[in-house]
Amino acid sequence: MASKRLLKRDANNVFGDIIEAAYIHQETTPEDSAKTEAIVDEAIADFDEIIAEINKKDVENKKQHFKAVQKDLKVKAEKLVGKINAL
Repeated sequence: MASKRLLKRDANNVFGDIIEAAYIHQETTPEDSAKTEAIVDEAIADFDEIIAEINKKDVENKKQHFKAVQKDLKVKAEKLVGKINAL
């Protein structure tokens, strides 16, 4: 079972890497600046959603909840990485 601390660390690392990759792409191809900023904004919004889910207090089954959050994190990260790769 994943703990809150590990899930938060994973979310921070994953979205941090995605934002870093977006900014690296922006530096190498400045003409895609608007698209890159949109991806960064989406990554920040997704990060906030994941953290809010992790911090929920009124959860019946924590193990099941954390697994669902972990799966949601993976799906959101893959979607953002796909968008960066499409640039």
